[in-house]
Amino acid sequence: MKNKLKTEKSNVTTMMEFVLLGFSDIPNIWWILFGIFLVIYLTILMCNSIVILITKIDPALQTPMYFFLSNFSFLEICYVTVTIPRMLMDLLSQKGNISLLACATQMCFVLMFGGSECLLLTVMAYDRYVAICNPLHYTVVMNQKVCVQLVIASWVSAVPVVIGQTWQIFSLPFCGSNTINHFFCDLPPVLKLACGDTFVNEIAVYIVAVVFVTVPFLLIVVSYGKIISNILKLSSARGKSKAFSTCSSHLIVVILFYGTATITYLQPKPNESEGIGKLISLFYTILIPTLNPIIYTLRNKDIMVALKKLLTKSLQ
Repeated sequence: MKNKLKTEKSNVTTMMEFVLLGFSDIPNIWWILFGIFLVIYLTILMCNSIVILITKIDPALQTPMYFFLSNFSFLEICYVTVTIPRMLMDLLSQKGNISLLACATQMCFVLMFGGSECLLLTVMAYDRYVAICNPLHYTVVMNQKVCVQLVIASWVSAVPVVIGQTWQIFSLPFCGSNTINHFFCDLPPVLKLACGDTFVNEIAVYIVAVVFVTVPFLLIVVSYGKIISNILKLSSARGKSKAFSTCSSHLIVVILFYGTATITYLQPKPNESEGIGKLISLFYTILIPTLNPIIYTLRNKDIMVALKKLLTKSLQ
C-alpha cells in the first residue's frame, strides 16, 4: 500500500509538461495544414489591422461604434496570436511538448481575451441600442469618456477571475496520461487530466461561463429585442434598411461567437467528445476571427467607402 502511494505521488510530482496532440492523427498532411493556418493567421492580422487603420485615420469613422470596432479588431489579433503561432510551431516540429507554465499561460490568455470579447460585444450591442432607441441623447450618453471606460472595463474585468481560475486548475495534481487531444491548452481537455475530485472546479467553470457568456448574451438579446422593436416602428423603408444594416454584421458575429462558446464551456461533461470539441475550438479560435473583419467590412457601407479612399490614396 505504501509503495502504491509512493508511485502515485511520484507520478503526480514528476509531470512537468503536457503533449498537445494537435493534428497528429493526420500526420501526412501537416505541411498543407501549416500552409493553410499560416495564410489564415496572416489574413487575420492584415484584415484586422486594416480595420484599425481606417477607423483611426478616416474622419467619418470617428464615432463610438467604430471606436469599439477598432478595439474589437485589436482584441481579435491578440486572441489568435495566443494560439496560432504555437500551433504552427508544433506542426513544424511534429512534437507538441508544452511545459505546465506555458500551458497555464496560454490558457489564461485565451480565457482572458475570450471573456473580454464577450464583454466588448455586449458594449457594442449597448452602443447600437442607444443609437437607435435613444438617438437624441446618443452623443451625450456615449461620450468619449464613457466609451473609454467601457472599453477598459471590457479588457480588465475578466483578468482577476481568469487568473484565479487558471491558478485553481493548475493547483490540481496531474497524473497518468499527459497528452491533451487538442491544438492548444483549452480548459475542458486540461481539466480532464486532473486527478481526484474535480467537481468544485467544474462548478467554478460553469459559474464563470454563466457570468461571462450567458449573462452578456442575454443582455445582447434584450438590447436587440428593443432595437428590432424600434426599427419596426419606423415609417420609412430606407430608415429600416439603414438601421438593420448597422446592426446585422454585429448580430452575425454575436451568434457565431456565443454559439460556439456556449457549446464548449456550458456543455455537460458526459456529452463531450474530444474530436467535436477540437473542431468547435478550431471554429471559434480561427475561423470566426477570419470571418469577423470580412463580415464587418462587406456589410458596412462606411467602412467600404473608407477602404476605397485608402486604396485610392495608396495607389496614387
